[in-house]
Amino acid sequence: MSGELIVWGIFSVVILGMLFLDLAVFHREEHEVSLREALIWTGIWIVLGLLFSLFIYTQKGLDATLAYLAGYLVEKSLSLDNIFVFQVIFTYFAVPAKYRHKILFWGVVGALVMRGVFIVAGLALIKMFHWVVYVLGLLLVYTGIRMVTEHGKSIEPERNPVIRLARRFIPMISHYEGGRFFVRKDGRLYATPLLAVLLVVESTDVVFAVDSIPAIMALTTDPVIIYTSNVFALLGLRALYFALSGLLQLFHYLNYGLSVILVFVGVKMLISGFYKIPTWIALLVVVITLTASIVASLCWPKAVESSHQPVGQDG
Repeated sequence: MSGELIVWGIFSVVILGMLFLDLAVFHREEHEVSLREALIWTGIWIVLGLLFSLFIYTQKGLDATLAYLAGYLVEKSLSLDNIFVFQVIFTYFAVPAKYRHKILFWGVVGALVMRGVFIVAGLALIKMFHWVVYVLGLLLVYTGIRMVTEHGKSIEPERNPVIRLARRFIPMISHYEGGRFFVRKDGRLYATPLLAVLLVVESTDVVFAVDSIPAIMALTTDPVIIYTSNVFALLGLRALYFALSGLLQLFHYLNYGLSVILVFVGVKMLISGFYKIPTWIALLVVVITLTASIVASLCWPKAVESSHQPVGQDG
């Protein structure tokens, strides 16, 4: 128990310290994130995530470290889908580049809270009702298949039910007011389109969490490993967005790789009652699948298609 408290303590100090530096020091003034800055921060978060795996090794041993690395890779690879969705949302709402980091910062903070709730609820359900493991396994297999069959479908932010609900209760202006979420006009409080964008980002993450949390629970049921690997993968998501948003189309086979991974971890859950696939094998499958999909994308590039970007709107 004391070992877990040490892990939670070190983890909390690192995360809170980095979030403070990110918001209060490096992004105190709103600005467009350059490619160089994005690559530096992407590297910092990856290094921190890998260094934390060494700390996990000293506190929990090799099996826990392998589970952490497998979970981190799964969450990191699944987060690439988030980047594509973020790009569609920002384009649709015509969000100025200098405000995008702010949206992603608070979006990730909200995601950290929601993931924590999902993890606690999921582990509690598994503990009370073991058959939930098989339900989650089927969900992952279904999600993996759907990821291939529905690949390329258009995303329509204006149909987001959270936005529709918010507009019924919060008056919203049609133009941006700097980086503010709310503005007061004639004594009345109005939401800006920036709040609408944040709500869409947060609600979208709930959908992604339904896929990603069961995926890592198939690898381990240790709440420390599940949450820390999730957090380190998520915290690097903002920098990764600015570094890769224009390059994602190069990795057109990645969706197939993610589909294979989700189906694999789903099957791992389904057969866990009579055979437990070793963690090192799961990690190996994840690494080989991701590497193969990325290499295939680069070796067989997708033919350029003439397509139109979604039309941006003010709100």
